[in-house]
Amino acid sequence: MCLIAWNWQPGGALPLLVLANRDEFYARPALALHAWPCGQVLAGKDAQAGGTWLGLGRQGSHARFAAITNFREPALGSKDAPTRGTLVPDFLQSGGSAAEFLERLQARAGAYNPFNLLLFDGTALLGFESHTGRTLALAPGIGAVSNAGFNTPWPKLRRLTQALHPHASLPEPDPEQLLALLDHRAPAPDADLPATGVPLELERALSPVFIQTPDYGTRASSVVLVRAQGAEILEKTFDGQGATGQRRLEI
Repeated sequence: MCLIAWNWQPGGALPLLVLANRDEFYARPALALHAWPCGQVLAGKDAQAGGTWLGLGRQGSHARFAAITNFREPALGSKDAPTRGTLVPDFLQSGGSAAEFLERLQARAGAYNPFNLLLFDGTALLGFESHTGRTLALAPGIGAVSNAGFNTPWPKLRRLTQALHPHASLPEPDPEQLLALLDHRAPAPDADLPATGVPLELERALSPVFIQTPDYGTRASSVVLVRAQGAEILEKTFDGQGATGQRRLEI
């Protein structure tokens, strides 16, 4: 997962609205959105390592949400690190609060390659940056995270949050219209690109909201609506040739 934007309105009829693109190599096998055998998780699945990038769960009457992005710092990666994708289902199937989960995670976060984790437990929306060890209580309103720290104003992050604003005030935004916001494919101007340690040509290719290169790109676009009662995910999947399907599930 490389880009997540949200509108957080605690106490409202739609407390949490999330838009997200997952970017990955086309050759890496994955399962589309489905109900996991445990019965309490709705998510896609990384068929290579077994984790996921985004999902919904349930604890009693409350929907739970989690999503993860990697932190783009090539020098910090290790091929021997455990997969970060297991953190999402671990939280969704846990019984505690987001704060309790992150408190336990602090001691072992360094074992993983750097990541950002977004968690909603039905009451609180928290972010965690493994490269700084910070836990953030996210403020109400629109926010976003990509492959840097939370709310780092990369061009794709600014583009998506600005596009989200007109929809955020609606009592029940149209999921199909929100899905279309994730399909913006124009690269950012070179002058606006961040410097993350990759070549300029690659930085340019990674700058759109929706990424498409010969071997790597956006594999799933997701819209998540967490209501006061119940929640749903709309997911559209892609490969190197284009869209491969669309699913909508409720929990």
